[in-house]
Amino acid sequence: MTTRGTVVRRAPGKLFVAGEYAVVDPGNTAILVAVDRYITVTVSGADGAGVVISSDLYPRAVRRQWQGGRLSGGGEEAAHVVAAVETVGELLAERGLPVPALSVAVTSTLHEAGRKYGLGSSGAVTVATVDAVASYCGLRLSREDRFRLALLATARIDPQGSGGDLAAGTWGGWIAYRAPDRGHVLHLARSRGVEAALAADWPGFAVRRLPPPDGLRLEVGWTGSPASTTSLVSGLHRRAWRGTSSHRAFVRNTNGFVRAAVDALETGDGPGLLHQIRRARRELARLDDEVGLGIFTPELTALCDAAEEAGGAAKPSGAGGGDCGIALLDADAAHRLPHVRQRWAAAGVLPLPVSPALERSQE
Repeated sequence: MTTRGTVVRRAPGKLFVAGEYAVVDPGNTAILVAVDRYITVTVSGADGAGVVISSDLYPRAVRRQWQGGRLSGGGEEAAHVVAAVETVGELLAERGLPVPALSVAVTSTLHEAGRKYGLGSSGAVTVATVDAVASYCGLRLSREDRFRLALLATARIDPQGSGGDLAAGTWGGWIAYRAPDRGHVLHLARSRGVEAALAADWPGFAVRRLPPPDGLRLEVGWTGSPASTTSLVSGLHRRAWRGTSSHRAFVRNTNGFVRAAVDALETGDGPGLLHQIRRARRELARLDDEVGLGIFTPELTALCDAAEEAGGAAKPSGAGGGDCGIALLDADAAHRLPHVRQRWAAAGVLPLPVSPALERSQE
């Protein structure tokens, strides 16, 4: 095994464009875009044993020790970093390789004064940590293997998460993503090992690149109010919604407009894409009315209304309930943008200066 003195890797944040909630079920497609805000992870050697984890998001470094293949000690603030290191550690152990003492340092531009923007910071830190630790330990992994390790790590924390943030962080750019059955892949890893899970078929999983929208600009508004995707998705499950006629209609309608939105992106049909984003907003609103999750806050509703009055289309991005909303506006109608932003500001929505991140190189 070879190691380098210091390895630095970063992963971008993400925004859901269409398909959230439905993508939680294996085989349903969502559209995401990676954005140019990043988590950066720096891995180097450490004195002693175990792993030292530090971050600009919490006040002091924490040392964790290996016990039975898991890292013990410390609090919960670094749970995704810990899960990522443990998963790479399992792969090393299966290959008969030791895990060296590690220093893992995390910095983020996905937060404002400690508050998250809702751009998928947990996914980004998992992707960047897997990449950095694996590279430091001399593992040569394909892009898909890095994604699979990241999904195994996050599924141990929250098996309901779709992994869309991980896919956006791994591939970058605009993507169409379908989630695998996380229970199935976790069972594979537990029963046959991480190496076998990397090599196995993952039913439902697919990812492919999409071209950016033609003639449209992406604008992002931040409500300033953090939301918990895990809580919102869990709330949906607690309401015994799955399997109902409403659930089936939601999935059917979502799959319909997502397929149409993919077609619009691939054919350069900007007006067609705007129509599908408006359909996506209406379907999320119907779900919110029926189930009462609180997907649409007053700020997100105002964000959407302002964009539509300017001829664009907008919706909450991700689980809603706060965090960010997205708007697609005519790129040739820049004169309308100041009015949209003024409307947002009046509603307490902060325009967030982000752009689509480029497709990630293989590295």
